Amino acid sequence: MEKQLCVRRVITTDYLDTMTKWMYDWWGQAENYSYEAVHSYMSHSLQEKRLPQTYGLYLDDTLIGMYQFTMEDLFPRPDIYPWLANVYIDKAYRAYGYGRFLLSSVREAAEKAGLEELYLFTTHIGLYEKFGWEFVREIDTFLEPRMQRLYRLDACSRRNNGC
Repeated sequence: MEKQLCVRRVITTDYLDTMTKWMYDWWGQAENYSYEAVHSYMSHSLQEKRLPQTYGLYLDDTLIGMYQFTMEDLFPRPDIYPWLANVYIDKAYRAYGYGRFLLSSVREAAEKAGLEELYLFTTHIGLYEKFGWEFVREIDTFLEPRMQRLYRLDACSRRNNGC
């Protein structure tokens, strides 16, 4: 039997500990946040109708990845929003194409959430362009590395001629 992949909004705490561990290990420790602070951040991102929103990538009933729509992801630039943030695939499931499936769902999820556009910043070159993201410019993140790439996604469906 073939396994089923799907992306859906996470609004319950069923996988909260899993997502908290991922985010704590990935950026929480590096940014000196306690596990409890990351847990609080994650628990308050399980919104149904407003931002932040968390989306999970499920392989059958197993959560294997996630991303979020947030109002802030780059502290020095509060004028840019909303953001795609915390794009993550569990290490055990990397290199199987699941990230491609996850990123392919972003535009439709953003449109359903009523978002007209999204931004992200990254050091990756050539990855997000494959999913319709447009490079805007280099941006000073005041992080390490300081200069990263700012991207924008038009989240309006082309088949509906806009939002």
